[in-house]
Amino acid sequence: MMKTFSLLLLFAVSAVAQSISIRETDGKLRVEADGKLFTEYHYKDVARPYLYPVIGPSGASMTRDWPMKDTGKDSTDHPHQKGLLYAHGSVNGVDCWSEQKEFGKTIHEKFLKKSPNTISSRNNWVAQDGKVMCADERTLRFHASADARMIDYEITLIASQGDVTFGDTKEGTMAIRLAETMNLTKTVTDGKKKKKAPGDGRIVNSEGLRDGETWGKRAKWVDYYGPVDGKIVGVAMFDHPKNPCYPTWWHVRDYGLFAANPFGVHDFEKKPAGSGDMKIAAGKSATFRYRFVFHDGDEKQGRVAERYGEFAKTK
Repeated sequence: MMKTFSLLLLFAVSAVAQSISIRETDGKLRVEADGKLFTEYHYKDVARPYLYPVIGPSGASMTRDWPMKDTGKDSTDHPHQKGLLYAHGSVNGVDCWSEQKEFGKTIHEKFLKKSPNTISSRNNWVAQDGKVMCADERTLRFHASADARMIDYEITLIASQGDVTFGDTKEGTMAIRLAETMNLTKTVTDGKKKKKAPGDGRIVNSEGLRDGETWGKRAKWVDYYGPVDGKIVGVAMFDHPKNPCYPTWWHVRDYGLFAANPFGVHDFEKKPAGSGDMKIAAGKSATFRYRFVFHDGDEKQGRVAERYGEFAKTK
């Protein structure tokens, strides 16, 4: 009985909410949990808003540092995969995912709300020639306790300038680029050649698929975990039951890209090009809701399935 009581007490203590605060600093918003860095929201002079770094409950930095910070330890592929972001590879045919010579941007227009745990903003999706194609209103809510940190990310895509189509491509959409040591693969040197070798990360989804089998599959949630600073940590992403195309497809890669993509049907299921197009009529909108859970351990220690059940009940 005493052992059971101790475990219940430990759980109760770990679940106590930490206080969240948000303040402006150096052209970005700094989010803290009980006075310690949780993340920073970058929105000025960037191709699109993003969160970096994201710090887990045990203090582990869960996002790749490069290209925001060059430590010499990270791979330098896909420079557009910055921290935690929302972006897509075909918006009225414009690439708003990559950052090559010709690409579209998502430009911060204004904040709609800033409270102790919430950031709400309006943003414009802009083509290479500066023409606004559509807008979005996004709300980020931050929660933290001793055993988990969470970000609720709600985004409403608005056809503010006429019809807009989010096109059928795997390149997107609700995404995070994870810390290098969490990857399923790593680069090793064999003589003078570099090659891929198994890494220490793992992926599991709500349907029981693991690692490489999870790419392009539909699932309610996915958890990606691996070591950071010698300790196993994980990131779970949840797809809300009310989202269009639920359960979504997952563009989750062995090199640390982790993304939910409801539009990439052609790539994921080998259906005719355009099968995944989503057209939003002029003046209309579409809303997507996701939750990120940053936890210690694997999906079982992180209680991912249980936490998804709680999220799925939210309105």
